[in-house]
Amino acid sequence: MNFKKKPITWCPGCGNFGILRAFEKAASKFKKIVVSSGIGCHGKISDYLILPSCHVIHGRVPPFLTGIKLANPELTVVGFVGDGDALNEGIEHLIHAAKRNTDITIFLHNNGVFGLTTGQVTATSPKGFKSKSTPKGNPEEPLNPIALMLVSGATFVARGYAGKVEHLSKIMYEAMKHKGFSFVEILQPCVSFNNTWKAYSKLVYEIDKPMDFESAIKLSYETSRIPIGIFYKTKKESFEEIMLNL
Repeated sequence: MNFKKKPITWCPGCGNFGILRAFEKAASKFKKIVVSSGIGCHGKISDYLILPSCHVIHGRVPPFLTGIKLANPELTVVGFVGDGDALNEGIEHLIHAAKRNTDITIFLHNNGVFGLTTGQVTATSPKGFKSKSTPKGNPEEPLNPIALMLVSGATFVARGYAGKVEHLSKIMYEAMKHKGFSFVEILQPCVSFNNTWKAYSKLVYEIDKPMDFESAIKLSYETSRIPIGIFYKTKKESFEEIMLNL
């Protein structure tokens, strides 16, 4: 697989570089891939890949990819979304895609901030976080993407870290290979507005294998350290299999 050789405009040190490298390695093992990305810094990843791709408006990556997968089930369908993109504007689409078990893969670039619009809080910003939109500190508790996707019915749920490219690439490959709705939260430091490189590098640790549903839920709320890896994986008839057999 070939990738575009054009100037990348992400800030030097952005976690998106690691995500791009990890995806290149994982995607090279597949033949028929379609990519979509939303609005935000993460969305530029489509511009750096020689793959059929499309930008969509805020929050609409899951329904767009659902239509593509229904039209051509042979495709490997991948969406890149941001935390603000998917969990603020588009949370209803993400939840329903998981509930349906749509056979698509969603990679969530989670930097806890609206980076492209220069630093407002998102649904995953930590409580107390000071930003342009919360100068006195974020008054809300952050959303837990892993727990949300587990209770919404996703059949593959994982977390990766942009600072561990090889590990992330393996997770991406497994997610893309999975039949059903795959969700991977990717911890992605934003050097300009939420630089979490040191904190994540100190706190993340790898889990060995997927676990049962209850254990995955419990682990998703661990706060003393940050687990990365595949939390949960199960088999279930996909939305496309149901629809195409009606």
